[in-house]
Amino acid sequence: MPVEDITEFIEKLEKSGELKRVKTQVDSNLEVSEILSRVMYSNGPAILFENIKNYDMPILANAFGSIKRLEIGLEMRDFTEIGQRIVDMTRMEMPTGIFDKLRKLPEFSKMTDIAPKLQKSGPVTEVIEDTPSFDNIPILKTWPKDAGRFITFGLIATKHPETGVRNLGVYRMQIIDSTHAFMHWQKHKRGAHHYDIKKDSGNKIEAAIIIGSDPATVFSAVAPVPEGLDKYLFSGITRKTGIKTVKCRTVDLEVPANAEIVLEGYVDPSDIRMEGPFGDHTGYYTPQEPYPVFTLTGVMRKQKPIYLTTIVGKPILEDAYIGKVIERSFLPLIKMFHPEVVDFAMPASGWFQGMAIISIKKRYPGQAKKVMMGLWGMGQLALTKFFVIVDDDVNVHDFNDVIWAITTRSDAARDTVIINNTPTDTLDPASPFVNMGSKLGIDATQKTKEEGFQREIQELVKSDQPTKNLVDSKWSSYGI
Repeated sequence: MPVEDITEFIEKLEKSGELKRVKTQVDSNLEVSEILSRVMYSNGPAILFENIKNYDMPILANAFGSIKRLEIGLEMRDFTEIGQRIVDMTRMEMPTGIFDKLRKLPEFSKMTDIAPKLQKSGPVTEVIEDTPSFDNIPILKTWPKDAGRFITFGLIATKHPETGVRNLGVYRMQIIDSTHAFMHWQKHKRGAHHYDIKKDSGNKIEAAIIIGSDPATVFSAVAPVPEGLDKYLFSGITRKTGIKTVKCRTVDLEVPANAEIVLEGYVDPSDIRMEGPFGDHTGYYTPQEPYPVFTLTGVMRKQKPIYLTTIVGKPILEDAYIGKVIERSFLPLIKMFHPEVVDFAMPASGWFQGMAIISIKKRYPGQAKKVMMGLWGMGQLALTKFFVIVDDDVNVHDFNDVIWAITTRSDAARDTVIINNTPTDTLDPASPFVNMGSKLGIDATQKTKEEGFQREIQELVKSDQPTKNLVDSKWSSYGI
């Protein structure tokens, strides 16, 4: 059975020795984040702060700050299972005759099992606040020069204005006052796309900020799923069973019934103000920029909610581990569109959007460049700055092996591709313009004569098999 909510997740983490409780009083203004940065940078446990100055609500953080904790939360060890389930769904054949329909019933029932299920009430509807306010939530100020307190792990629910497909995204929100906050949805994000459609028609867009849910739904909010795939359905794919939802009270949106807190409201395109600065996951303060304002209209919550949060800064912090699961889970989808791809890695130190390394089974000249172009056209990979393509004998997760391939199999003039005036991550501190910069591709595969390599390919240094067998048979006698 999947982990159903934050409380159950805490119990499982604690039982596995992955969580520590802090009973000493702490301040949500800088102190909590300083503790968390020390814990995260030293690969420490999840932390449940139980005594927050001026607040009755405990804080849970670093809950996803290790692969082991993600394995516990998502109840799997091989995260490629998630992407493989999507691939398998796309390959389902529609039945033609009555016997074929009967044969396919088990497969279609699985799809029904993973669909979200609307309920009249749930844990999150235990308390409906008469006077909605951000003031009762221990929202953190993370870094000294941040413009204020920021919600950093809110799952922002919106609905496509034309298709009704639901989205969850994680966008930071700077608190302005008791009922207003900035909505920092970057131009390339799906929530921003929904907002733009509404803005073009002169209307506000409804949104709900979900604080805490089951780990699979939290992961689904972060994951860059294929366009048109409902995020609640994706959560069901991840969990292997559909999530339960409830209707919001003041906006026309459904939210997970097991959420800790739901903040309902709307984003007004006519109310644009300067948001930031904020110490972000690039390791730099992002400067002030104009963003729309979210107005709070309602609050639903559990009787005793837990505030799930995180901090971001120079890698490697908690978001790096979530990024690693995204990397693994979407490998099967990349392989579906590019069958020559063997493996794929996005180094955490490159804040994931900065660099990707791809190994391929090369069959023809120019294939590495073909893969680069294809991946730069796939969803959020369009924002990745650097691609390095290597042969399938190179371990993409071993940076030493990758550097070896770059320095022994690529020529600077022949094997680098630079494309100017391309989309970049809004947070990229190096791009010359906001949202606009360049890409670099490095073809570090072994070149062939068809690719202009006129020399004989040098042979790799390897041990011969008889000598390896001899040493294997005598290894214990060496006393090494």
